[in-house]
Amino acid sequence: MTDEELVLAMARGNQAAFEAFVHRYHAPLLGYLERMLRDRKKAEDVVQDTFLKLIKQLKSNKIPEKIKPWLYQVATNQCRDYWKSAGFRSEKQILDFIPDQPDKEPSVVELFERQESRVEFLKKLDTLSETQREIVYLRFYQELKYQEIAETLELPLGTVKSNLFHALKKLKASLARKEEVNHAKH
Repeated sequence: MTDEELVLAMARGNQAAFEAFVHRYHAPLLGYLERMLRDRKKAEDVVQDTFLKLIKQLKSNKIPEKIKPWLYQVATNQCRDYWKSAGFRSEKQILDFIPDQPDKEPSVVELFERQESRVEFLKKLDTLSETQREIVYLRFYQELKYQEIAETLELPLGTVKSNLFHALKKLKASLARKEEVNHAKH
């Protein structure tokens, strides 16, 4: 079933459709939120809250037009709320979870992972603005399309593309500097 078919079935109260939907999106959402929050327990709470918000939305007969961007938008907004309320902005928290995702050609993210330790790579990601970091996570780890990212973050499409361009440019420059240092040592 497509996402839209599942959502319509869920709106009619179909429990099997809800279970299938949760099965489809639980792991990707949890992975995204773990990277954003750097706290597995909090990420699990936010995943659960996201699905609860979906249930409330469906019960009020408000069916999101595009469910995937809506789901990530709710999760992202909950992250932002958490950061604001908890004063969460620790540069020293280190995430120990980056999945291996094979791709046709290596992305900037994969090139970094190959050349940098996870800690070094995450420090490089932390140099990006919050919006750029969210866009990188959504694009390369959740494989959302540009339009889906724009809808998720409630940004114009051009802003998403521009932010991603500048984020990748910054990461590439950092990678080039590291390679120059490595070549100079040899």
